[in-house]
Amino acid sequence: MSVLQPRDTVSDFVLDRLMEWGVDTVFGYPGDGIGAFDGALARADHDDLPLRYIRPTHEEICGLMATAYAKWTGQLGVCTATSSPGAFHMLNGLYDAKMDNQPVVAVIGQQNLASLGSGYQQESNLERTFADVGAYVQTIVTPEQAQVVVDRACRTALTHRQPCVIVIPHDVQAMTREEPPQRMEVSRSSSAPTSTAIAPPPDELRRAADVLNAGKKVAFLVGAGALGATDEVLALAEKTGAGITTALRGKDVVPGDVPYNTEQLGLLGTLPSYKMMQECDTLLMIGSNYPYGGYLPATGQARGVQIDLRPSQLGVRYPMEVTLWGDAKTTLQALLPLVEQTADTSFQDTTAERMREWEGVLAALAQNEAEPINPRQVFHEMNERLPAGAVVTCDAGSTADWYGHHVRLKRGMRGDLSGRLATMLAAMPYAVAAKFALPGRPVVCTIGDGAFQMLGMNELITVKKYQHLWENKQLVVLVLHNDDLTQVSWEMRTEDGNPRWTGSQAVESMDYAAFAETLGFQGLKVTDPSKVGEAWDAAFAHDGVTVLDVHTDKNVPPLPPHISFKFAANMAEALLKGDPDEWDVVKSSAKALVTQKAAEVKEALHLGDDDDDA
Repeated sequence: MSVLQPRDTVSDFVLDRLMEWGVDTVFGYPGDGIGAFDGALARADHDDLPLRYIRPTHEEICGLMATAYAKWTGQLGVCTATSSPGAFHMLNGLYDAKMDNQPVVAVIGQQNLASLGSGYQQESNLERTFADVGAYVQTIVTPEQAQVVVDRACRTALTHRQPCVIVIPHDVQAMTREEPPQRMEVSRSSSAPTSTAIAPPPDELRRAADVLNAGKKVAFLVGAGALGATDEVLALAEKTGAGITTALRGKDVVPGDVPYNTEQLGLLGTLPSYKMMQECDTLLMIGSNYPYGGYLPATGQARGVQIDLRPSQLGVRYPMEVTLWGDAKTTLQALLPLVEQTADTSFQDTTAERMREWEGVLAALAQNEAEPINPRQVFHEMNERLPAGAVVTCDAGSTADWYGHHVRLKRGMRGDLSGRLATMLAAMPYAVAAKFALPGRPVVCTIGDGAFQMLGMNELITVKKYQHLWENKQLVVLVLHNDDLTQVSWEMRTEDGNPRWTGSQAVESMDYAAFAETLGFQGLKVTDPSKVGEAWDAAFAHDGVTVLDVHTDKNVPPLPPHISFKFAANMAEALLKGDPDEWDVVKSSAKALVTQKAAEVKEALHLGDDDDDA
């Protein structure tokens, strides 16, 4: 029987210090470059310390799961990997954390100190490699240095909302731990957390309140940075008579059943959101780095106020009149008493009426015939059945379109995706991370067959390994099976005027339901639109893992709520060049356009709208 060494190494110290910072989960993949640190993880597990080690099937998944864990919990996400190849694999997940402002600490291995600079096996300049993605990147070269490096990495990640990277050479990992001595050149640091519940000065809050009080048509754009401030956002909307639209990652901040919540803005958004931005005279952005300036009000149309915890994101998307550096909840609590109660709710009422009509349009779009199944129908029927407290993830492809259009997250539900990076396959590691972060909740992963074939299928193996640990074992994986990289096919047509190219777009077909069954999961293959509802009922009735292999029509268009001339012209050019699915694309697009344009015409007649730019 093997005997574990005492917990007296630099690696043991690093783990102990991470636990002081509240870390309870590490997502890692082993290798010789991180071997001594892996040994410390084994000793921590043997000693029943409050730290669990989760090993998925790939280092990229480790990074994505750490990012998702930070999103679901608000805590530090931690991932580990070996030197060069493992570390490089993890980069994509860390960029997801960087671009979505998440606190993640990566601990990666390196070759022994004496080999650095010699071109040794798997030796590379990791500090240079990670310099762009990490807000703080540092190599530990002595035991005395470990404390300050870990503390600074954790504090930077949490306060700057960015990933940080700790590099530990293999021999340093196994050195005897030492407390930092009292010497001039040695830092003795602190693991005391730093609060980010900060608010701007009173005079800046007063200026912001004056802008909001003067507005007659106030619009809120709410992002994921407002998570935890739902009550304050709604209270301010009630005071100002505002309508609310959200960025896609802000979807779970504002409950989907709030009448004046018009859901998303932009290509994946709604017509009421578009109209609200066209007509508002005041714009309040809360916790959002929304990048699509073409959907925001025209310059000079609206007075702007922005609230954000990251000062680098203030005033970069719209010419704001007042920018407030602070976290959403604390800033809104300080702002609310300064804002006057309006008696005019006409703008908010119009917004709510438009949204009620738009929901009818979406329901009609979901019923349009397709071959074999309309993907909108799949999401529409899922939305009607989502259980309380459900967590929904979606991928960066066409599932994001249907998630944005049809899913309404009620209070208490959660939803997320890879936002600004928009990397493929994130839906699966996000969903699995949710089962560890929120183990009492049902989770639904929505993913396309292209992303599922990348690494998503592999993660069903991770699920099989760990599902016994989950209090609620219900995990539903919806695979949109259309044998196509659908989002890119549509982008080829509408962005570049090129026809779909089968050579790059076709996805090899396989039986995903049967694959799930080989792992002991429930696999349901759906090819009949009349069976979609039954399949969802069966999935949500099953106390375990279900893979829904739903065969959908790749030619159902993810139309934006407002069709620009460029969009239409590029689409026509692509079809004229000989798109292989030309007739099916025309037929499906015509059905969607008739349904969608009927709503715009109806609204124009009802509201006296003279906009003819669609």
